[in-house]
Formats: sequence, C-alpha cells, structure tokens
Amino acid sequence: MFCTQCGTTNEPDAKYCSQCGVLMVATATSVIPTTAPEIPTIRYAGFWFRFLAVIVDTLLCQIVSIMLVFPLGFALGASMADTHANDEIVAVAESIGYLLGVLIHWLWFTIGESSHWQASLGKKMFGLQVTDEQGQRIGFGRANARYWSKILSVLLLFIGFIMVAFTKRKQGLHDKIADTLVIHRPAS
Repeated sequence: MFCTQCGTTNEPDAKYCSQCGVLMVATATSVIPTTAPEIPTIRYAGFWFRFLAVIVDTLLCQIVSIMLVFPLGFALGASMADTHANDEIVAVAESIGYLLGVLIHWLWFTIGESSHWQASLGKKMFGLQVTDEQGQRIGFGRANARYWSKILSVLLLFIGFIMVAFTKRKQGLHDKIADTLVIHRPAS
C-alpha cells in the first residue's frame, strides 16, 4: 500500500509507514496517514533511553540469576563434597553458573520482547517496545535472532550499538539484522 505522506510502499497490514513512521489508516483505495492530532506518530527510541534500559535489565537479570544460581551451587557443592576434590567442585559450579547465567539472560530478553509487553522489564520501565518494521509484535524467533545478533555488535567494537545514535530510525545492527524497531511509547 502507498503512504500519501511520504510516498513509500508499505505492507498491506502495516500500522506505521516504514519510511516516515506515521500511523497508517487503510481506505478502500490506498493507505493514507491519519492527520488527527489525537493519533500520535511513531517515536523511535534513542540511544540513551535504550542504554539506560539495558543497564536496568542487566542489574535485574543479575539479581534474578544470583537468586537462582547460588542456592543451586550450594546444593551441588554439598552433594559433591564427600566424593570430589575442592577444585573439581569449583570448576563444575562455575561452569553450571555460567551456563545458567547465559540461559537466564537470553530468556530474559527473548521472552520479554516477544511477549505482549513487547519489551524486557527495563525497556518497559522506560516506555520502550520492540516491534517489527510494520509496528507489529515480534515472535520468539525474531526476538531470538535479535538477541544473538548482538554478539556481532560486540565483536565489531560496539559499533553495532553505537549505530542507534546515528541511523534514521534509531536501529542498531541487531535491529537491522532482525528487521526490528525499538519505539518509545511513554505512559499516558
């Protein structure tokens, strides 16, 4: 469908224009942007909102991880105390702790962003939502691709994250790979 605001061709079920971000309304002949003042246009979430949300998410995720991993580590250590050396117990506990930490972190972001909230808890606190490029909720697969593609941004000296500050629609490399947007919807 055609956006009369900027001339971009959009998907038939798009809520927002993929180019200019204006909320779309379908008509019998084309898709036209709404001009009513009570209907807001899309606001892309900027670098600093996203950065703060990641800090909050990381802290909360670490607290949850510690609450789950430490009791398990103590139970594991107690069960191995009579039959294994101290170094072996520490190595096993560190390995399991690391694996569970990665699993919890992955699920924290992937489940949160594919849920009805469309956000992890930190993003939700700042009024941010993750959508596809048409403004629709993303599924678990796309949230998964978004999460794991962040590794590429880290390997590229964080340039993939810094891209958020300089791209038109505030997309990082992981957003471009997964075809997602992070939008800002402050509480009303």
